Amino acid sequence: MTERARLERLLADFAAGRPAALARAISVVEDHRPGFDQLLARLHAQTGRARRIGITGPPGAGKSTLTTALCRALREAGRTVGIVCVDPTSPFSGGALLGDRIRMEQVALDPGVFIRSMATRGSLGGLARATREACDVLDAFGKEVILIETVGVGQSELDVARTADTTLVVLTPESGDSIQTLKAGVMEIADCFVVNKADRPGADRLKHDIELMLGLRGGGAAASLAGHHGVDLSALGDRDALRDAMNPARAARAAARDEEAEDWTPPVLTAVAARSEGITELVAALDRHGRYLDRSGELRRRRRARLKDRVIDATEQKMQDRLWRDAATQAWLDARLDALEVGAVAPFDVADALLAEHASRLATPARAFP
Repeated sequence: MTERARLERLLADFAAGRPAALARAISVVEDHRPGFDQLLARLHAQTGRARRIGITGPPGAGKSTLTTALCRALREAGRTVGIVCVDPTSPFSGGALLGDRIRMEQVALDPGVFIRSMATRGSLGGLARATREACDVLDAFGKEVILIETVGVGQSELDVARTADTTLVVLTPESGDSIQTLKAGVMEIADCFVVNKADRPGADRLKHDIELMLGLRGGGAAASLAGHHGVDLSALGDRDALRDAMNPARAARAAARDEEAEDWTPPVLTAVAARSEGITELVAALDRHGRYLDRSGELRRRRRARLKDRVIDATEQKMQDRLWRDAATQAWLDARLDALEVGAVAPFDVADALLAEHASRLATPARAFP
């Protein structure tokens, strides 16, 4: 069977809604097997319908348990769900324990749920390289909600914000002190916070610290206060405004509940995912954020930015593959190692010369999409 025939057969099974075809399609794009780009091109027009929710946070925060509970609640609401779970890869053996399907056994056999685990394979940023492509396949298959669980990130692995429409940051009372909540990075990408394992000591304090950070960062409290000339008397007539001015955390809570606000303030929720406590409130908050994205036009902006990133990533990958797999390029570079070694030229000079010398090799005639 030719490659073209195999692609057409896979697409036919995919269109028929067969889960095995979905699994094969994700494997094709994850491993970048021959024809993967043609497959994605054929499916592209069917994407853009699913809500993509990224679930991230430090290791041990209970992301898998929360993802399972959230999936179960979505299924009870009648929504189909796709789950992409990313597990870390060993830097020594290259292997990975893809254990999320075991952890999610409560929903793994649900015909309305499709779970795919994938290893990072050395990729940084909390996601595997093919995560966005796998989400596109799930979207094209008709999954209404896609949950994307990262490996467990720190303060700089922020790829999930480029992949999801809504980013959910999961923390626990052990996640850090009040100074930690003021730090940049993963705290700034959240559209919603969940303090999981809220039955442990310190949960209420962490929730307050996050709300305080949001109030201070948003500037709502400062805007209600007067400048250096003294007290803003106009604010004294409104007790709520005065209390908000004196309590940034309270201001953040109030802003997070405002359905008509022009700007989104992330709500800070508590949950005990192992007992499914707080999940109903979490689903409501995610739906509220979805309505905000639609109303404000932010959803379209985020998705257009995601499409642009996809083009940039695909272009960079194609350029690297064509350049470094070219034997003539390798020979050209080897011939300049002596000059580099003695300091006659600098690496940047060689890079400029390489681009000028081989720019024509990076371009190929445009082809029609199949």
